Amino acid sequence: MQLLTPQHWQSYQLIDSGGFEKLERFGDFILSRPEPQAVWDKSLAEAEWERRASASFRKEKNNPEKGQWERKKGMPEHWRMPYRHGALDLNFNLSLSSFKHVGIFPEQAANWEYIHEKITAIRTQVAQPKVLNLFAYTGGASLAAKQAGADVSHVDSVKQVVTWARENMEASRLDNIRWVVEDALKYVKREVKRGNTYQGLILDPPAYGRGPDGEKWVLEENINELLKLCSQLLDKQNHFFILNLYSLGFSALIVQNLIDCSFGPVKHPEYGELYLEDSYRKKLPLGVFYRFASQ
Repeated sequence: MQLLTPQHWQSYQLIDSGGFEKLERFGDFILSRPEPQAVWDKSLAEAEWERRASASFRKEKNNPEKGQWERKKGMPEHWRMPYRHGALDLNFNLSLSSFKHVGIFPEQAANWEYIHEKITAIRTQVAQPKVLNLFAYTGGASLAAKQAGADVSHVDSVKQVVTWARENMEASRLDNIRWVVEDALKYVKREVKRGNTYQGLILDPPAYGRGPDGEKWVLEENINELLKLCSQLLDKQNHFFILNLYSLGFSALIVQNLIDCSFGPVKHPEYGELYLEDSYRKKLPLGVFYRFASQ
């Protein structure tokens, strides 16, 4: 079991965390927003958080998942942030949403580099590896796979989010990602029936969700079935697989058991916790992961 964090962010920084909040720099702007796992004390004083933050998220009393941003003068609602390291040269359009998200999960950069590395290796055997990104959100993993030379299918149930991902593709000077607005489980079932296979599978499921036609997704009820289906989609010879889970009730050991039951013995497994470290060396846990590859 390992702890995994991105090493090469230049435009992102977790400045401080604590008091159920986090203070982050996204490009040229600093944001303060809720973080339920930051149960410890802040290192900086409240007044310093207030001074530094370009925008702060305030939760609604009756719905802690929603709220609104309080912006200082000069803080835009939309801006752009790059990620550049090695062969990766990506651009992300960020926005202040009513659900406190901004359009990127910075801890996932550790997986983007893994994706690029594994596709590059697979391309010695397969000219254009096929990659399926499920619950794909605004497409960081899709962009990394495309930039590495893969044929990418990007699946998410929210049309507006897929549009956001398309804009990120264009900002990153990429093209020809296949966009699919559909329930992930329904799509995978159909792909299995079609006999399709992929060299890369990326799964980033939420704890709860709804498909475009009202299909209900509950992680603990549906993840086992989804992984069994995914085992039928993954190329047996040349492949990589990534699963991220953000549900507080899921440990890395649960994920290991799920993978063992669905895929059997796998080569080069890595699993554990994703985290970000703030400027005061406090480690903020941000979900568990499991990944493996044929080489």
